Amino acid sequence: MKKTQKILVPIMAIVMAAVLLVGCGSNSSSSDATKETASGDASTTVFKHGFDLDYRPYSYIDDNGNNSGFDVEMAQAVCDYYGWQYEAVPFNWDAKDAELNAGSCDCIWSGFTINGREDDYLWSKPYSDNTQMIMVKKDSGIETLEDLAGKKVGVQTATSAYDLLNDEEGQKELAETFDGELRVYDTYTTAITELEAGAVDALAIDVTRANEAIEKNSAFECLEEELGSEQYAIGFRKDDTELCDKVNAALDALAEDGTVAKIAAKYPEIEEYITLGK
Repeated sequence: MKKTQKILVPIMAIVMAAVLLVGCGSNSSSSDATKETASGDASTTVFKHGFDLDYRPYSYIDDNGNNSGFDVEMAQAVCDYYGWQYEAVPFNWDAKDAELNAGSCDCIWSGFTINGREDDYLWSKPYSDNTQMIMVKKDSGIETLEDLAGKKVGVQTATSAYDLLNDEEGQKELAETFDGELRVYDTYTTAITELEAGAVDALAIDVTRANEAIEKNSAFECLEEELGSEQYAIGFRKDDTELCDKVNAALDALAEDGTVAKIAAKYPEIEEYITLGK
Protein backbone atom coordinates (compact mmCIF):
# COMPACT_ATOMS: atom_id res chain seq x y z
CA MET A 1 0.00 0.00 0.00
CA LYS A 2 2.80 2.44 0.86
CA LYS A 3 4.66 1.49 -2.35
CA THR A 4 1.54 2.26 -4.44
CA GLN A 5 1.19 5.65 -2.78
CA LYS A 6 4.83 6.51 -3.60
CA ILE A 7 4.20 5.73 -7.27
CA LEU A 8 0.88 7.66 -7.42
CA VAL A 9 2.25 10.89 -5.91
CA PRO A 10 4.63 11.77 -8.79
CA ILE A 11 2.04 10.68 -11.36
CA MET A 12 -0.59 12.95 -9.81
CA ALA A 13 1.91 15.83 -9.70
CA ILE A 14 2.56 15.45 -13.44
CA VAL A 15 -1.17 15.35 -14.23
CA MET A 16 -1.88 18.47 -12.15
CA ALA A 17 0.95 20.38 -13.81
CA ALA A 18 -0.42 19.50 -17.26
CA VAL A 19 -3.92 20.66 -16.26
CA LEU A 20 -2.54 23.95 -14.99
CA LEU A 21 -0.60 24.53 -18.19
CA VAL A 22 -3.63 23.85 -20.36
CA GLY A 23 -5.79 26.03 -18.17
CA CYS A 24 -3.37 28.97 -18.30
CA GLY A 25 -3.05 28.73 -22.06
CA SER A 26 -6.84 28.63 -22.46
CA ASN A 27 -7.41 31.67 -20.24
CA SER A 28 -4.78 33.72 -22.06
CA SER A 29 -6.26 32.94 -25.45
CA SER A 30 -9.80 33.71 -24.30
CA SER A 31 -8.74 37.02 -22.77
CA ASP A 32 -7.01 38.18 -25.94
CA ALA A 33 -9.95 37.14 -28.09
CA THR A 34 -12.56 39.02 -26.06
CA LYS A 35 -10.81 42.35 -25.62
CA GLU A 36 -12.81 45.19 -27.23
CA THR A 37 -10.65 48.10 -28.33
CA ALA A 38 -11.11 51.65 -29.60
CA SER A 39 -8.00 51.68 -31.75
CA GLY A 40 -8.14 48.15 -33.15
CA ASP A 41 -5.13 47.13 -31.06
CA ALA A 42 -5.99 44.12 -28.87
CA SER A 43 -3.61 45.36 -26.17
CA THR A 44 -5.77 48.31 -25.10
CA THR A 45 -9.37 49.25 -24.40
CA VAL A 46 -8.72 53.00 -24.10
CA PHE A 47 -10.72 55.51 -26.17
CA LYS A 48 -8.82 58.80 -26.23
CA HIS A 49 -11.24 61.68 -26.66
CA GLY A 50 -9.62 64.84 -28.04
CA PHE A 51 -11.50 68.07 -27.36
CA ASP A 52 -11.23 71.84 -26.97
CA LEU A 53 -10.67 72.54 -23.28
CA ASP A 54 -12.76 75.73 -23.46
CA TYR A 55 -15.72 75.31 -25.83
CA ARG A 56 -18.81 75.51 -23.65
CA PRO A 57 -21.22 73.81 -23.60
CA TYR A 58 -19.89 71.09 -25.92
CA SER A 59 -16.56 70.50 -24.18
CA TYR A 60 -14.67 72.29 -21.45
CA ILE A 61 -12.89 71.94 -18.12
CA ASP A 62 -15.18 73.31 -15.41
CA ASP A 63 -14.26 75.40 -12.37
CA ASN A 64 -13.57 72.24 -10.36
CA GLY A 65 -11.18 70.85 -12.94
CA ASN A 66 -13.65 68.27 -14.27
CA ASN A 67 -14.09 67.41 -17.94
CA SER A 68 -17.58 68.59 -18.85
CA GLY A 69 -19.94 69.29 -21.73
CA PHE A 70 -22.31 67.56 -24.13
CA ASP A 71 -19.53 66.07 -26.28
CA VAL A 72 -17.64 64.82 -23.22
CA GLU A 73 -20.73 63.09 -21.84
CA MET A 74 -21.55 61.59 -25.24
CA ALA A 75 -18.01 60.23 -25.64
CA GLN A 76 -18.26 58.68 -22.18
CA ALA A 77 -21.62 57.17 -23.12
CA VAL A 78 -20.08 55.56 -26.22
CA CYS A 79 -17.35 54.09 -24.01
CA ASP A 80 -19.96 52.74 -21.59
CA TYR A 81 -21.84 51.19 -24.52
CA TYR A 82 -18.80 49.20 -25.64
CA GLY A 83 -17.08 48.75 -22.30
CA TRP A 84 -14.15 50.92 -23.38
CA GLN A 85 -12.06 52.93 -20.97
CA TYR A 86 -12.54 56.67 -21.46
CA GLU A 87 -9.49 58.95 -21.54
CA ALA A 88 -9.89 62.72 -21.82
CA VAL A 89 -7.37 64.56 -24.00
CA PRO A 90 -8.14 68.31 -23.69
CA PHE A 91 -6.11 70.79 -25.72
CA ASN A 92 -6.07 74.33 -27.10
CA TRP A 93 -8.11 74.24 -30.28
CA ASP A 94 -5.28 75.23 -32.64
CA ALA A 95 -3.35 72.11 -31.51
CA LYS A 96 -6.09 69.67 -32.56
CA ASP A 97 -4.45 68.39 -35.77
CA ALA A 98 -1.06 67.93 -34.12
CA GLU A 99 -2.70 65.93 -31.30
CA LEU A 100 -4.66 63.73 -33.71
CA ASN A 101 -1.79 63.10 -36.11
CA ALA A 102 0.58 62.27 -33.23
CA GLY A 103 -1.86 59.65 -31.93
CA SER A 104 -2.41 61.51 -28.67
CA CYS A 105 -6.15 61.19 -29.28
CA ASP A 106 -8.36 58.91 -31.37
CA CYS A 107 -10.64 61.65 -32.66
CA ILE A 108 -11.53 65.34 -32.49
CA TRP A 109 -14.95 65.51 -30.86
CA SER A 110 -15.68 69.06 -29.79
CA GLY A 111 -18.25 71.02 -31.76
CA PHE A 112 -16.12 70.32 -34.84
CA THR A 113 -17.42 71.74 -38.13
CA ILE A 114 -17.62 69.47 -41.18
CA ASN A 115 -18.29 72.24 -43.72
CA GLY A 116 -15.15 73.23 -45.60
CA ARG A 117 -13.22 70.31 -44.09
CA GLU A 118 -15.04 67.42 -45.78
CA ASP A 119 -11.87 65.93 -47.29
CA ASP A 120 -9.54 66.59 -44.36
CA TYR A 121 -10.86 63.91 -41.97
CA LEU A 122 -12.95 60.77 -41.81
CA TRP A 123 -16.24 62.06 -40.40
CA SER A 124 -18.89 60.49 -38.24
CA LYS A 125 -22.52 61.23 -38.97
CA PRO A 126 -23.50 64.82 -38.10
CA TYR A 127 -24.97 65.20 -34.63
CA SER A 128 -25.59 68.95 -34.24
CA ASP A 129 -26.50 71.98 -36.31
CA ASN A 130 -24.81 75.32 -35.75
CA THR A 131 -24.96 78.88 -37.03
CA GLN A 132 -22.27 81.56 -37.14
CA MET A 133 -23.49 84.80 -35.55
CA ILE A 134 -22.27 88.24 -34.51
CA MET A 135 -22.55 88.90 -30.78
CA VAL A 136 -22.41 92.45 -29.41
CA LYS A 137 -23.33 94.45 -26.34
CA LYS A 138 -26.91 95.68 -26.41
CA ASP A 139 -25.77 99.31 -26.14
CA SER A 140 -23.14 98.98 -28.90
CA GLY A 141 -25.18 100.67 -31.61
CA ILE A 142 -24.39 97.73 -33.92
CA GLU A 143 -27.66 96.37 -35.30
CA THR A 144 -26.75 94.95 -38.72
CA LEU A 145 -23.73 93.46 -40.45
CA GLU A 146 -23.24 96.77 -42.26
CA ASP A 147 -22.62 98.43 -38.90
CA LEU A 148 -19.44 96.34 -38.50
CA ALA A 149 -17.61 98.56 -40.99
CA GLY A 150 -14.44 99.83 -39.34
CA LYS A 151 -15.13 97.97 -36.09
CA LYS A 152 -12.87 95.66 -34.06
CA VAL A 153 -14.21 92.11 -34.32
CA GLY A 154 -12.95 89.25 -32.16
CA VAL A 155 -12.89 85.54 -33.08
CA GLN A 156 -11.38 82.29 -31.80
CA THR A 157 -8.49 80.92 -33.81
CA ALA A 158 -8.97 77.88 -36.07
CA THR A 159 -12.78 78.16 -36.01
CA SER A 160 -15.31 78.38 -38.83
CA ALA A 161 -15.89 82.04 -38.01
CA TYR A 162 -12.15 82.68 -38.32
CA ASP A 163 -12.03 80.85 -41.66
CA LEU A 164 -15.02 82.83 -42.91
CA LEU A 165 -13.53 86.20 -42.05
CA ASN A 166 -10.11 85.28 -43.50
CA ASP A 167 -11.27 83.56 -46.67
CA GLU A 168 -10.80 85.69 -49.79
CA GLU A 169 -14.21 84.80 -51.15
CA GLY A 170 -15.72 85.36 -47.74
CA GLN A 171 -14.01 88.74 -47.50
CA LYS A 172 -15.57 89.72 -50.84
CA GLU A 173 -19.00 88.76 -49.57
CA LEU A 174 -18.42 90.75 -46.39
CA ALA A 175 -16.48 93.61 -47.96
CA GLU A 176 -19.24 96.14 -47.40
CA THR A 177 -19.95 94.93 -43.86
CA PHE A 178 -16.54 94.21 -42.42
CA ASP A 179 -13.34 96.02 -43.27
CA GLY A 180 -12.13 96.65 -39.75
CA GLU A 181 -9.65 94.97 -37.43
CA LEU A 182 -9.89 91.25 -36.72
CA ARG A 183 -8.56 90.22 -33.31
CA VAL A 184 -7.84 86.51 -32.83
CA TYR A 185 -7.99 84.72 -29.46
CA ASP A 186 -7.00 81.25 -28.27
CA THR A 187 -10.37 80.69 -26.57
CA TYR A 188 -13.85 82.16 -26.73
CA THR A 189 -13.76 82.72 -22.97
CA THR A 190 -10.97 85.24 -23.49
CA ALA A 191 -12.75 86.77 -26.48
CA ILE A 192 -15.99 87.18 -24.51
CA THR A 193 -14.09 88.84 -21.67
CA GLU A 194 -12.58 91.25 -24.20
CA LEU A 195 -16.04 92.07 -25.58
CA GLU A 196 -17.33 92.74 -22.08
CA ALA A 197 -14.37 95.02 -21.38
CA GLY A 198 -14.87 96.93 -24.64
CA ALA A 199 -11.57 95.84 -26.19
CA VAL A 200 -13.54 94.64 -29.24
CA ASP A 201 -16.85 95.84 -30.63
CA ALA A 202 -18.25 92.47 -31.65
CA LEU A 203 -17.52 88.74 -31.78
CA ALA A 204 -17.97 86.34 -34.68
CA ILE A 205 -19.12 83.29 -32.76
CA ASP A 206 -21.08 80.04 -32.92
CA VAL A 207 -24.70 80.56 -31.88
CA THR A 208 -24.49 77.74 -29.34
CA ARG A 209 -21.49 79.35 -27.64
CA ALA A 210 -23.18 82.75 -27.86
CA ASN A 211 -26.36 81.41 -26.24
CA GLU A 212 -24.30 80.14 -23.30
CA ALA A 213 -22.65 83.55 -22.91
CA ILE A 214 -25.95 85.44 -23.17
CA GLU A 215 -27.49 83.21 -20.53
CA LYS A 216 -24.73 84.29 -18.14
CA ASN A 217 -24.66 87.96 -19.17
CA SER A 218 -27.89 89.60 -20.36
CA ALA A 219 -25.89 92.61 -21.63
CA PHE A 220 -25.01 90.57 -24.74
CA GLU A 221 -27.17 89.88 -27.78
CA CYS A 222 -26.77 88.48 -31.29
CA LEU A 223 -27.62 90.28 -34.50
CA GLU A 224 -30.53 88.83 -36.43
CA GLU A 225 -28.42 88.36 -39.56
CA GLU A 226 -26.39 85.15 -39.80
CA LEU A 227 -22.85 84.72 -41.13
CA GLY A 228 -23.40 81.10 -42.14
CA SER A 229 -24.66 77.69 -41.08
CA GLU A 230 -22.88 74.38 -40.55
CA GLN A 231 -22.97 70.92 -38.98
CA TYR A 232 -20.88 69.34 -36.24
CA ALA A 233 -19.47 65.81 -36.41
CA ILE A 234 -16.57 63.76 -35.04
CA GLY A 235 -13.30 63.89 -36.99
CA PHE A 236 -11.15 60.74 -37.23
CA ARG A 237 -7.91 59.94 -39.01
CA LYS A 238 -8.79 58.88 -42.54
CA ASP A 239 -7.74 55.25 -42.08
CA ASP A 240 -9.71 54.71 -38.83
CA THR A 241 -12.81 53.40 -40.60
CA GLU A 242 -13.46 50.60 -38.10
CA LEU A 243 -13.45 52.99 -35.16
CA CYS A 244 -15.63 55.50 -37.00
CA ASP A 245 -18.17 52.78 -37.88
CA LYS A 246 -18.32 51.61 -34.27
CA VAL A 247 -18.87 55.12 -32.95
CA ASN A 248 -21.61 55.70 -35.54
CA ALA A 249 -23.33 52.49 -34.49
CA ALA A 250 -23.14 53.53 -30.85
CA LEU A 251 -24.58 56.97 -31.65
CA ASP A 252 -27.57 55.33 -33.33
CA ALA A 253 -28.13 53.04 -30.37
CA LEU A 254 -27.80 55.88 -27.85
CA ALA A 255 -30.26 58.00 -29.81
CA GLU A 256 -32.75 55.12 -29.93
CA ASP A 257 -32.59 54.33 -26.21
CA GLY A 258 -33.01 57.98 -25.19
CA THR A 259 -29.48 58.57 -23.88
CA VAL A 260 -28.79 61.39 -26.35
CA ALA A 261 -31.97 63.25 -25.43
CA LYS A 262 -31.23 62.81 -21.72
CA ILE A 263 -27.73 64.27 -22.08
CA ALA A 264 -28.91 67.09 -24.36
CA ALA A 265 -31.54 68.12 -21.79
CA LYS A 266 -28.69 69.05 -19.42
CA TYR A 267 -27.58 71.72 -21.92
CA PRO A 268 -30.71 73.72 -22.84
CA GLU A 269 -28.71 76.30 -24.80
CA ILE A 270 -27.90 73.66 -27.45
CA GLU A 271 -30.68 71.10 -27.00
CA GLU A 272 -32.66 72.31 -30.01
CA TYR A 273 -29.61 72.01 -32.25
CA ILE A 274 -28.85 68.33 -31.51
CA THR A 275 -29.96 66.30 -34.53
CA LEU A 276 -29.34 62.70 -33.42
CA GLY A 277 -32.58 60.80 -33.14
CA LYS A 278 -34.64 63.56 -34.76
